[in-house]
Amino acid sequence: MRIAVTGREGQVLRSLIERAPLFGHELVALGRPGLDLAGNREAIIEGLASVAPHAIVSAAAYTAVDRAESEPEMAYAINQQGAEAVAAAASRLDVPLVHLSTDYVFDGFKGEPYLEADPTGPSGVYGASKLAGEQAVLAACANTAILRTAWVYSPFGANFVKTMLRLASERDEVSVVADQCGNPTSALDIAEGVLQVAANLAASPRAEQRGVFHMTAAGEASWADFAEAIFLSSQKVNGPSARVRRIATSEYPTPARRPANSRLDSSKLERVHGVRLPNWRASLDEVVRRLVTEPTHAKVAS
Repeated sequence: MRIAVTGREGQVLRSLIERAPLFGHELVALGRPGLDLAGNREAIIEGLASVAPHAIVSAAAYTAVDRAESEPEMAYAINQQGAEAVAAAASRLDVPLVHLSTDYVFDGFKGEPYLEADPTGPSGVYGASKLAGEQAVLAACANTAILRTAWVYSPFGANFVKTMLRLASERDEVSVVADQCGNPTSALDIAEGVLQVAANLAASPRAEQRGVFHMTAAGEASWADFAEAIFLSSQKVNGPSARVRRIATSEYPTPARRPANSRLDSSKLERVHGVRLPNWRASLDEVVRRLVTEPTHAKVAS
């Protein structure tokens, strides 16, 4: 199956490039300057049509959570209008679409993991723009599965795991927020889940396989828990490690408010699509091993 994916450098995109051949799929990545989600709508549609894909994965997004507070127009241009154009292309081509979204569509005040049916209530521009994108995508293409994920890390790009390893190489103690919880999720696992969902959509017209789903790793943690696990994984391969000083969110102010609870219940995805991501701790070991022991990844992490 030929799959067109929006983006060039994102963590999920690069993970898809690595994983797709293992599942027998041809992946075509389309990003700037050739495909600009903030650009002309028809150009986006024509760019995707030129690939003649059997499915489309909408992976590119404006993800600068704090900067979005001062750049709302750009955030909406990419996350809403750009996403809608990608969905319109899928509809015009009559191919299934997998669209990636985020836990930031929720306010984070629920005391339990969020279900797909729970009321949304983003507290910042990034989450609001992604929610608007979800709504625009569903309106433009019924043959869509929206996958909300969270706390993404990988051997690629900028992410929390790389930041912790870099800080541990520079200092003995790292201060990390302990009152926000979520599901750390490897982009490599996300990629495999995305490929399975895309294949399911292509193979079956069942309406229940369309709509909104949560897709995060099994298990949960606070950011401080996550940091401690990163350092333990790093120690196993003789990588950098540090003590974790647990702090409150109030001690680390940011322009955009982070959800206190980012946990997502992914049982619907397992029930409908047969996709269950591994526990985050097992996946973390592999990502940290690659970052510490493989020169190309270690160089990026430094």
